[in-house]
Amino acid sequence: MNLFWAALSKELREQWRTYRLLVTVIVLSLFGLLSPLLAYFTPQILGAIPGGEALGELIPPPTVVDAIGQYIKNLSQFAILFAILLPMGSVSGEKERGTAALVLSKPLPRGAFLMAKAAAFGLVFALSLLISGLAGYYYTGLLFEFLPFDRWVAMNGLLWLYTMVYAGLTLLFSTISRSQAVAAGLSFAVLLGLSVIGISKTVAVYLPAQLVTWSATLFIQPETAYWGSLAVSTGMLVAALLAAWLIFRRQEL
Repeated sequence: MNLFWAALSKELREQWRTYRLLVTVIVLSLFGLLSPLLAYFTPQILGAIPGGEALGELIPPPTVVDAIGQYIKNLSQFAILFAILLPMGSVSGEKERGTAALVLSKPLPRGAFLMAKAAAFGLVFALSLLISGLAGYYYTGLLFEFLPFDRWVAMNGLLWLYTMVYAGLTLLFSTISRSQAVAAGLSFAVLLGLSVIGISKTVAVYLPAQLVTWSATLFIQPETAYWGSLAVSTGMLVAALLAAWLIFRRQEL
């Protein structure tokens, strides 16, 4: 266990030194803060554009639902982008540079090596969504109304799991390949493939993207739940990490 904490500390220091942690926190926090502002001021911005007065008048007055929708749309899109970009070279890059063989020559189990990386990404996204969530909650309350805080926390928790599914898949593909581009390409392919499969409403309720829908309905229809999507998403994350470990433990570096 001490080896795991040492590996996790190393991963977090690396995330900090390479500015990945800082960039992720800043970008997601900015969108968390700006989302309610954009929802509130969009009609005024359009009205201030020369010739846009009529268009501004056609837009109905913004509501708290618009702020929630803007927040979820922005955070889900950019969090997924970071979930693919951050882990894509986490294993393949180390194998290519030879640092993986150097680190694992010490008494560090390969499972701890991989789980430390997954935990580091989980903490990076948790911190980013915590700060963006607090900023979004405050400005949504300031401009519209203060929402039930427990539902706001649950909404960001669902977004975190949605993000971690693709972070886990990218970590798996980074383990399989020796190319960062291949790892990112495979993750985008899975994202696209699940989007196509999600056209079927019968199947869509079990896919990770349904977590985003669930996060939005927490404030509109709190009685609606998509436990199937939660179970499948959790299973995909666990399966991706387990597969990465099973493959990595047999690889020659």
